[in-house]
Amino acid sequence: MILTGLLCGLLLGFVMQRGRFCITGAFRDLYVTKSNKMFIALLIAISVQSVGFFALKEFGVLSVEPAENLAFFAVVIGAFLFGIGIVLAGGCATGTWYRAGEGLIGSWVALFTYMLLSAMMRTGPLGSFNSTLRDINIEHSTIYGSFGISPWWLVALLSAVTLFYVFKQLRKPKLKIAALKPKKTGLSHILFEKRWDPFVTAVLVGLIALAAWPLSVATGREFGLGITGPSANIMQYLITGDDKFINWGVFLVLGIFLGSFIAAKASNEFRFRVPDVTTILRSAVGGVLMGIGATLAGGCSIGNGLVETAFFSWQGWLSLPIMIAGTWVAAYFTIIRPQRLTTA
Repeated sequence: MILTGLLCGLLLGFVMQRGRFCITGAFRDLYVTKSNKMFIALLIAISVQSVGFFALKEFGVLSVEPAENLAFFAVVIGAFLFGIGIVLAGGCATGTWYRAGEGLIGSWVALFTYMLLSAMMRTGPLGSFNSTLRDINIEHSTIYGSFGISPWWLVALLSAVTLFYVFKQLRKPKLKIAALKPKKTGLSHILFEKRWDPFVTAVLVGLIALAAWPLSVATGREFGLGITGPSANIMQYLITGDDKFINWGVFLVLGIFLGSFIAAKASNEFRFRVPDVTTILRSAVGGVLMGIGATLAGGCSIGNGLVETAFFSWQGWLSLPIMIAGTWVAAYFTIIRPQRLTTA
């Protein structure tokens, strides 16, 4: 059963690579280019997973209950640091895994420091700092629980908002781009050559995220998609050799890497790309902030921004806007301000 994590990861890595599903870009574009298309795609993925998650609970397939407490200060600080980190690293936690599968050396650097700091924040020298900050919590778990309402009201609201922005986006005039003559035909053209629509990609990501729940729970892991914990587990296993760190989540993230590699190789997008020293250093610092931030916040842009939001935890919906704020601050100092200085 644990190998279903590998299958789930393969699908996710393949879909995200071919669909260029980038959560960092979704956050950054809201500020830098004033485009909300990728963020709408994220809302689609959340909505698809949310509908399916509560349907599975309704039919008794899932009996997962969220954590009873909210580590407010840890989530706020961690989400903000994570938002800064993903801009410096050039991708979020999942994006770093799938871009490493494309051959980006900068992503390899960010991935290493991300895994290292995630492990250090759990069982290493920073473990006491992490536990001390996360022990400061308040008794809140879900939004619908706090308000004493059915979660389906929130599912309906989220779905309605998402559909509104989807239709609004689809009504915009499309830019005409000269299409190159396809080199592949049939299914091969669709899978490895044709440009994937972000909204279609988002539906697929949402379905994979939904499938992850019963597959993961069947192995005793009470969660859906998650990147930070499994990434830390890999580093902990490499250091200690203890098999207890090998679980469904570890196979998930390894599958993301392999799925992205397969997609990139088949679409002729795989190549080793070595960045300059400045980019490497920035990637390393970004990975450090990602590891510290995601651990404090209890999740990354997938664990919090995609999964926790889908079942309406306070942690998910608190961390999401703060991650975006961190992304905007980093984007200002790394993109906007340098451009202004150049044109001044």
